Amino acid sequence: MKQLLCRALLISMCSITISACGWWGGEVEIEPAELVDFEAEKEVDVLWSQSVGAGLGEAFNKLSLAINGDAIYALDVEGAIVAFDRHNGSALWQVELDTPLVGGVGVGPNHVAVATESGEIVMLSADDGTEMWRQQMSSETLSPVQMNTDMAVAQLQNGKLVAMDISSGDHLWTYDSQIPRLTLRGTSAPIVAANVTIAGFANGKLVAVRNDSGAALWERQVTVPEGKTELERLIDIDSRPLYIDGVVYIVSYQGKLVAVSASDAQILWTQDASSYQSLAAGFGNIYVSQANGFIEAFDQRSSASVWRQAALENRQSTSTAVLGTTVVVGDFEGYLHFMSQIDGHFVARYKVDSDGLRGDMAVMDDVLYVLGNGGRLAALQLN
Repeated sequence: MKQLLCRALLISMCSITISACGWWGGEVEIEPAELVDFEAEKEVDVLWSQSVGAGLGEAFNKLSLAINGDAIYALDVEGAIVAFDRHNGSALWQVELDTPLVGGVGVGPNHVAVATESGEIVMLSADDGTEMWRQQMSSETLSPVQMNTDMAVAQLQNGKLVAMDISSGDHLWTYDSQIPRLTLRGTSAPIVAANVTIAGFANGKLVAVRNDSGAALWERQVTVPEGKTELERLIDIDSRPLYIDGVVYIVSYQGKLVAVSASDAQILWTQDASSYQSLAAGFGNIYVSQANGFIEAFDQRSSASVWRQAALENRQSTSTAVLGTTVVVGDFEGYLHFMSQIDGHFVARYKVDSDGLRGDMAVMDDVLYVLGNGGRLAALQLN
């Protein structure tokens, strides 16, 4: 019962709400920062916009979209998967699975993967949405399935990595990470390269696994729990690792932003940070959407803090994305905030979906693709 209560509290902490349950059963008011006035330097142009079913739902589901070639794939909480032409927004195909979906869309060479609330991985053809196979997992898959040309890897809420043959769905191997009894609702998504899969876990470990066997090449504890209570000791890695030029960058909740050598797991530098959102990079910086809503830029080589934008405090900022010379995040009211990569000052703002923004965004060819909580999918350009 205690574990269920703790999980409920954590889900509440991460949900789109203005007040959160306190650890002692009371209510703690969390006031989001008011939007600041500024003189816009750029304009946001809507190239196209489409509706994707019922949207993301009220639970903390990110349901992130994905791009593969000329197509963009999105889904809704009730089981609809839709493929659009990313250039003009025209629908290519739509499939109704008639079962609730979690996580987001994963894409491969000619594959589209989704995860159901009941723990199934469903693989579809990217051409027309035809079902190729489905496999039952031992737990929820709350992040998009990741693929290379041969295999699909699901990261499960219970701390397992499961690799499947991309064509047949046959089980290849399972890597099991021992995770704490109490975790945030969510998982990281692994990097699946040709020979190695790299993943972060709720126990604060970053692990490299051999793709041919599932055996660990190396494990690195990138952050350690601190504090007396179980809540204070949460150090979940829910951010997807970011790989740049032989270095893996990873951030944890109530932990660290860490740069790790991919070849030998040597820690190159660390900085205090707290985030469950994925990272972005540009202008030689790593951009972090902190748990308190602050957006911070860290120098990629030295780890020095380059700038910090505090005006989005408690606005439940989404993962960062880089568009041109700007960094962009969404918030719980559905606004996109565009900041200069140089110093973090605001250059534009645009409201996408009045139900708010939660999922990761995607950028391709200087176009930003955003799926709002209410199901609005928009392609935006900054001029």
